[in-house]
Amino acid sequence: MFRQCFRQLKAAALHHSTNNCVIMDMANGVVWFTIAVVFITVVISKATKRGIMFDPKCNRPHPPTVKGVSFLRVLHTLLSKGLQAMIHDQYTKLGTVFTISFFQFKVTFLIGPEVSAHFYQGLDSEISHGNMIEFTVPMLGKEVGYGVDTATRNEQSRFSYDALKPSKLRSHAGPMIQEVGEYFAKWGQQGMVDLKQELDKLLMLISGRCLLGKEVREKMFDEFFTLFHELSDNGMCLTSVLFPYAPTPSNRRRDKARAKLSEMLTEIVRSRKKYDNVESDVLQNLIDSKYADGRSTTEAEVIGLIITLLFLGKHTSTITSVWTGAHLLASTRSLASVLEEQKKIVRKYGDDLDYNAFLEMDTLHRCIKETLRIHPPVPMFRRKVHKNFTVQTKDGNEYEIHRGHTLISPVQFNGNLPHIYKDPDVYDPDRFGPGREEDRVGGVELGGGGRWREEDQVEMCRADGCGVVKDGREAWTDGPGGRVTGRSG
Repeated sequence: MFRQCFRQLKAAALHHSTNNCVIMDMANGVVWFTIAVVFITVVISKATKRGIMFDPKCNRPHPPTVKGVSFLRVLHTLLSKGLQAMIHDQYTKLGTVFTISFFQFKVTFLIGPEVSAHFYQGLDSEISHGNMIEFTVPMLGKEVGYGVDTATRNEQSRFSYDALKPSKLRSHAGPMIQEVGEYFAKWGQQGMVDLKQELDKLLMLISGRCLLGKEVREKMFDEFFTLFHELSDNGMCLTSVLFPYAPTPSNRRRDKARAKLSEMLTEIVRSRKKYDNVESDVLQNLIDSKYADGRSTTEAEVIGLIITLLFLGKHTSTITSVWTGAHLLASTRSLASVLEEQKKIVRKYGDDLDYNAFLEMDTLHRCIKETLRIHPPVPMFRRKVHKNFTVQTKDGNEYEIHRGHTLISPVQFNGNLPHIYKDPDVYDPDRFGPGREEDRVGGVELGGGGRWREEDQVEMCRADGCGVVKDGREAWTDGPGGRVTGRSG
């Protein structure tokens, strides 16, 4: 019964992940063949127009390199078995650092925490996204993100961090719980649901309440929800990613949805400024933000930033919540532990569940972290090298990575390294508990760096909210045929 439900949820989650994630392990050979053809065409075109520049001096050896006939074998593995299988084969043969060379295009893979520090912590002048995510500019706006210079982007990131810092997250815990309680109260005692669809809508309700405020949540949520899906679905499809400015049908739908969303949000921002309506949501924080030189954020910047937060939150939260629910339904032991923990917390806090209650959900936190290890929202990250640097493997080998290389950190593969995670194919949240603490290294599923970022905290808080139902009701319990039921605690 659990297995049947898990298979259904797994299929739904995989479908969602495929539609929303650009770089991932696609099993469909036709899709991979299309990508390969487009990729090869673009690379050859660029290689003939301009060469990739390298520093003439090299003091250390290059990483092991796949080229020529070996490249064709790698391409065959990629097309026939998938991305993760290709990475595994080369990792087994070449080690934790290797380069795949195609003409003058070099892609270097960094596998494991020992060689990944510079990837996540290097300066923008040394390593950056480059123009790899230029496709986000039409979606989010040219006034924010990768449509502006690095200094402006860093200041805008500060605005987002400030709006989502723990002291302000505390005020959002109550509204989150209210949204969750009201949503699940509409469910019957038993029945069949599409978990992905239900959680997707619930998370957008939470976003509408905490990020956008009452204007969107109470007056125009359905229209906003539809337009946002139009924007994200069309903006993240393959043609839009590869050719973001081409006059394709998907790009036209993306731009139309973006224009309507901008119009709706502009009206809200102007109304708040005109009538001095001060709210306690994230949108208000962005309206009130100021740059270091004293300049206030513009309407276009506020709209771009709030759409960015919505986009990032929807993608990571939905994938993580669906997979967490799927694994809990398939793991009797983990489900029982989570429910017992939540019963204790409900008994302790009663109707006063708040941010502090979220922080005490250690068992649920470990379940979410284990989900992120197995199913990271983005299976791999990319960077562009602007300045040569050296990496040292755990075996002591040193390699010099040249400027011009594209770097890949395969997050999903890194989460399954057996020398870090015991039995990596097993869903085992206790691996992060006292005495084991297998998260002492790694942990870059939501973007890397040496600490959890504020965005990560709000995603954890959101996911916690989906697992909390007031009055002791159990959100995930067994029902006939793998159905989700609700019953009194």
